[in-house]
Amino acid sequence: MPVSSRIAIVGAGNVGATTAYALMLRGLFAEIVLIDTDSDRATAEATDIADANAIARPARIWAGDYADARDASILVITAGAATADGEARTSVAGKSAVIVRTCVDAAMAAGFEGILVVASNPADAMAQVAQATSGLPAARVIGTGTLLDSNRFRKRVADQLAIAPGAVEGLVLGEHGDSEVMAYSSVRIGGLDLDAYLDGAAFDRASVAHEVVRAGYTISHGKGHTSFGVATAIVRICEAIQRDEHIVLPVSAKLDGQFGISNLYLSLPCLVGAAGIMRILTPDLTSEETAALHASADALRRTLSECK
Repeated sequence: MPVSSRIAIVGAGNVGATTAYALMLRGLFAEIVLIDTDSDRATAEATDIADANAIARPARIWAGDYADARDASILVITAGAATADGEARTSVAGKSAVIVRTCVDAAMAAGFEGILVVASNPADAMAQVAQATSGLPAARVIGTGTLLDSNRFRKRVADQLAIAPGAVEGLVLGEHGDSEVMAYSSVRIGGLDLDAYLDGAAFDRASVAHEVVRAGYTISHGKGHTSFGVATAIVRICEAIQRDEHIVLPVSAKLDGQFGISNLYLSLPCLVGAAGIMRILTPDLTSEETAALHASADALRRTLSECK
């Protein structure tokens, strides 16, 4: 696997361009290359970001092709089929799978040997498609999974409690989609579980769960797409890899027996570093949460059946 300060992003749409811009601001990579079948769009976005970079940290930002991805340590795939307003992410699984396979085939043919980070919707299924297509070890193919959902969860719990989101620990597990699992048993505030912190005060769990699941739909309805939240999740994963952080993040990884689930990309807390997924953790869940996780796995299997 190459050690490089180059990252390649496939897809120069809203998510890909926002990711490139956020990466530029973070100063994580000396080289950022945008790849898109619409070369004019990729060139325009790269030029715009490079102009902004004139007053930020030095970096080379350009529109390139898959040959430029060969020497990248990370390849981010954001390309995929777009959903219509209110349409479930899983509805475009078949179309996205064709696009993701094409992108991965081109990258591997160019000699890419780094880590794949997959954000194309539906993210878990597309991570599985990317890993199968690439032939890379599963540890080196990561889906953005429920990292963004977990951030949304923590924020909305914090909003109800009138405290800072940084004071809240909490995980969303399973599918990045309608079957995702709010693991309330994982919530901690100052070392206390949620019930202990509430000390009898009211808390509307159902409204938090509803808002988290519907957040992407709500944002897309208002502005036509999502970009900032998912781009921030992508950047956080890339940062953990590039800096070899050995940090635990709720991302989509190929399970190998956790909770009795195997050969399926699903989000659990994972130890992430320069090698990719270093370890998949199995948090203590209630029986209801475990059952919901299995239901989420079943939903993902149905989605994958549409990708063959």
